[in-house]
Order: sequence, then structure tokens, then C-alpha cells
Amino acid sequence: MPDDPTKNQEPTQPEAQAQEQRRLAQETKDERYVWWYLAYFLFGIHIVAFVMIYAVMHAK
Repeated sequence: MPDDPTKNQEPTQPEAQAQEQRRLAQETKDERYVWWYLAYFLFGIHIVAFVMIYAVMHAK
């Protein structure tokens, strides 16, 4: 029995547009997460740097 012919067809125009919209929405969400991770990382680096500066300035 051959495969279902509708399975291998290109998606129709509305389906393709909906699929593209979902992909763009996910990409935007992922990009937002990347910026948040970068912000937390840079914030953490500064905290570590300030603690190290404090430790060096107050070392005996």
C-alpha cells in the first residue's frame, strides 16, 4: 500500500503562513531569552569584579 499522497505535499498557503508566524514568534521569544541571559551574565560578572576589588582594597 503506497504512502498517503497528502502527507508529502507542500503545505497550503494559509498553513505555510501560520507555520511561518509560529516560527517567527518562537524566534522572537528565543531572542528575548538570549538577551535576558546576557544581561544576567554581565550583571554577575560585575558583582564578582566589585567583590574582588573590595577584597584587594581591604587586604592586609
